[in-house]
Amino acid sequence: MIEISSLCKRYGSFTAVRSLDLVVPSGELFGFLGPNGAGKTTTMRMIAGILQPTAGSVRIAGHDLRVDPLAAKKALGFIPDRPFIYEKLTGIEFLRFSAGLYGEQGPEVEKRGQELLALFDLEAWRDELVESYSHGMRQKLIIASAFVHRPAVIVVDEPMVGLDPKSSKILKDLFREYTRRGHTVMMSTHTLEIAEGMCDRIGIMQRGELVACGTMDELRRTSGEDDALEDIFLRLTGDHVARELIEVLDA
Repeated sequence: MIEISSLCKRYGSFTAVRSLDLVVPSGELFGFLGPNGAGKTTTMRMIAGILQPTAGSVRIAGHDLRVDPLAAKKALGFIPDRPFIYEKLTGIEFLRFSAGLYGEQGPEVEKRGQELLALFDLEAWRDELVESYSHGMRQKLIIASAFVHRPAVIVVDEPMVGLDPKSSKILKDLFREYTRRGHTVMMSTHTLEIAEGMCDRIGIMQRGELVACGTMDELRRTSGEDDALEDIFLRLTGDHVARELIEVLDA
């Protein structure tokens, strides 16, 4: 699971994340939403150990990221929104490299890597250099690398970017099965239909703060309307946008 307590990130006088408290339990697919600049990516990078928080703590599968960073990071797979990969490695070499970062190697890694490449239709490209991969293929390889060491927690930023419909469906099914087996997925996305259809609970960030969190039914009860997630999201983060648009068009 993911446990966040009083998490804060400041850049000089600017506060990107304000005293965030959140628990994402085992077996849950949690959707993390917010407009650009709300603090989502900063939060996810702190969870992944890429950014150091100004204050507060993060625990991954029971391991405090500040006290025992190696154990915490070993329990986590991180899928960024942009697939940065060593281009002079082949697909299978990149998966071996990724597994090696977590101290795993040998026949089990080879088998696991082959299964993941096959799952995302990359088997025929396993021995081709990554520099020859399309953007979508690189995204699929990054996703495969996050699963190769069998982490307890997956943190993913915009997972569907660059994926074709078949790969998107495979990834959705993979996330559902992953959480069904007791693991945790925290997913940031701007595609509200995906969040509404997939996630067990949804948290909405605005100006560095968690302004709403709960199941769709709980969010609807809080808003007092039987709305779609898009309406709830806009009401919490910027319902003035529609009014401004009308004013512009009427001007």
